[in-house]
Amino acid sequence: MALFQGTSNFQAKRAARHGRTKQYKESIENKKVNNNKQPETKDDNKVSDPVRHMSHPKFMGYPVARGPNEITGDTLLIKCLKYIAPKTSSSYEYTLRTANQKGKIGDQKYKQGDFLKNSKGDVIRDIDGKSFKMNNKGASDQLNETNEKSIFYVELPIPQDVNDSNTVTWGDDSLNILQLAGLAVAQQAIESPGETFDQAKNFLTGGIIGAAKGITEDTQRAITAAISGKAIDALGGNISVNSAIGRATGMALNSNLELLFDSVNLRTFPFTINFSPRTRQESMMVKHIIRAFKSAMAAKKGTNDIGQGGAFLRAPDVFQLRYLHRGKDHPFLNSFKHCALTGMQVNYTGAGTFATYNDGTPVNIKMNLTFKELNPIYHEDYNEFDKNDGNGVGF
Repeated sequence: MALFQGTSNFQAKRAARHGRTKQYKESIENKKVNNNKQPETKDDNKVSDPVRHMSHPKFMGYPVARGPNEITGDTLLIKCLKYIAPKTSSSYEYTLRTANQKGKIGDQKYKQGDFLKNSKGDVIRDIDGKSFKMNNKGASDQLNETNEKSIFYVELPIPQDVNDSNTVTWGDDSLNILQLAGLAVAQQAIESPGETFDQAKNFLTGGIIGAAKGITEDTQRAITAAISGKAIDALGGNISVNSAIGRATGMALNSNLELLFDSVNLRTFPFTINFSPRTRQESMMVKHIIRAFKSAMAAKKGTNDIGQGGAFLRAPDVFQLRYLHRGKDHPFLNSFKHCALTGMQVNYTGAGTFATYNDGTPVNIKMNLTFKELNPIYHEDYNEFDKNDGNGVGF
């Protein structure tokens, strides 16, 4: 039987993980931020947008000066990127439909094994279910593969409260023998369409009654009626099968309670950053950092849309987070997948009272950022790690 290739059938390549095994093209530690003059970034500011207005420098850091060597200590590097939507597609192969036996379909005569044709004379093709594959690339995978140019960088001291929390959802699940019988009936109907429901019911009834030894004939009839859906109707729909069996025999159906895996969860990372500007230059830097995050997390209107925008809004920018130790990936702390900035709160009275310098800059500012990863963590994400590799604890 001949096979024809369907849609693009490819094997997804494993995405490179968040710059762990490579350094950024831009050397952040060798850049000095000048608040009076915005660094030249050529086409980086556009990030494939027709026009991208930058109201802040591309490279930002706080404190402005951290000592004679700027790469000492531990920092949190936040890289802003343009969002790329996830891509979900499928790949499969086609099979050519053939005649199972000699005969005639419509005006066409066929021998066993002949290719069947439609009214147009084309060979009928069917999707080969065994070859069907899902090509599901999340937004984080898309960002890794496209190698998008950065919009801006912010390097901050590592917050005081650093933690990560990995969770998955497990749930209680039960399946008694009557429910199992219902599944068996459904399977029987699929595997043997010629079998009637009564035939399957009679077979299952014998198995259930055989498993419940020592019960009376009345209870056996109650179980049989329950399987055929008559017991509840006869009792007015107010008594459950389990209740009827319990009253008659003092027994209960085994619920086979189990804890089963249900789903994966997305991680959330809250950060609190305290700013205490000491100079005019540092005051401008703090203002630029706050403005950069606020603008990046805002949704975008169409290029030429005015007012509330057009029919659609474009997604905000997303972020790549890295813990650094002396300018390189931190050898112990956790890694991140790409994140969205889902919440931002700025308290301009971080000292407990409103106080400003002569130019109006608040004495103490507290910025709370809440990041949420775009994709869940999977076991295969740890394939890039090896024992004694000097990397952190993982995701």
